[in-house]
Amino acid sequence: MPLIPKGGVVLDLACGSGRHSELLASMGHEVLSVDQDVTAAGSLGNPLIIAKCLNLEETDWPLTGSEFGAIIVTNYLYRPHLDQLPKMLQMGGVLIYETFAMGNEEFGKPSNPHFLLNPGELLTFASRHGLKVVAYEDIYVDQPKPAMVQRLCASKGELKKRIPLQFQG
Repeated sequence: MPLIPKGGVVLDLACGSGRHSELLASMGHEVLSVDQDVTAAGSLGNPLIIAKCLNLEETDWPLTGSEFGAIIVTNYLYRPHLDQLPKMLQMGGVLIYETFAMGNEEFGKPSNPHFLLNPGELLTFASRHGLKVVAYEDIYVDQPKPAMVQRLCASKGELKKRIPLQFQG
């Protein structure tokens, strides 16, 4: 992930098993892995990964005042705190966001509209916060299972160097 600036901490938000944390740490990034259950992420044994158990859906945002060089979010959507993410990005930082989109109800869970992005929602979000879109997709994928997803890679301010980005499922 050459777009992620070196030297800043990467936030793996709603990290689940920590697969992205593990990948980022293997590339030399210091990672803060947060979720309600960080048992798996905490057991990865990499000193670059700090696992922190947080309830991301409380009224008060638990990461207020934190700054990150990059934020990674996959398969998670909680709109009440979505607007906090750009505030936490350092200048030149990168947001990589991928989650399920409307139409996914055809393929199974999640099917509740509260957990599905509306058409163009991530693009609107990026525009509202002045993020520069590097890549965006609103597509059907068949791996690891059939789903409708939106993917966004955006930066806060200018990137230090621009490298073509290809999403890999």
